[in-house]
Amino acid sequence: MRRWALLLAPLAALGLPLAGAVDAGAQQRQGPPHEWTFGVWTGGLYPAGDTGTPACFGSPTVIFTRDVVMRVSVLDTAYRQRTIETVALQPDGLEFRFTPMAPVVGPLGNRMPPDAGFGCGGNPNILRVERKGPDEIAFPGCTEFPSTLKRCTTAAK
Repeated sequence: MRRWALLLAPLAALGLPLAGAVDAGAQQRQGPPHEWTFGVWTGGLYPAGDTGTPACFGSPTVIFTRDVVMRVSVLDTAYRQRTIETVALQPDGLEFRFTPMAPVVGPLGNRMPPDAGFGCGGNPNILRVERKGPDEIAFPGCTEFPSTLKRCTTAAK
């Protein structure tokens, strides 16, 4: 105990705050603007079915995380993964900008996968999300997602 007093005395004399004092006045860190989208969403390609059962988590259409948006591929079993570059707040939702994808080398040369984006306005690197309700979103102007998406939940409503 005496050693701690000897070590902390110079810090107190200099007026430096102690570790406990730093946490006392700290503000909570604010989350990213797209935090409300985090989770598993179903629908979009087709009208959403039952979202309140664990089965909904078995076949999500879109998955939002802090750094990545994944979407189901109609042509493949793997999900298309897009890394988020920026997220901007919009009056009725969000606008995601993804890092540009490198073309995939195939038998016909370098090409982008046909479902690399979301079919929105011809730019595969932009996705606009419109908030329809607390657990419902839409991708306006996206031909590949004509229906709304609903969040998968396990809470009874």
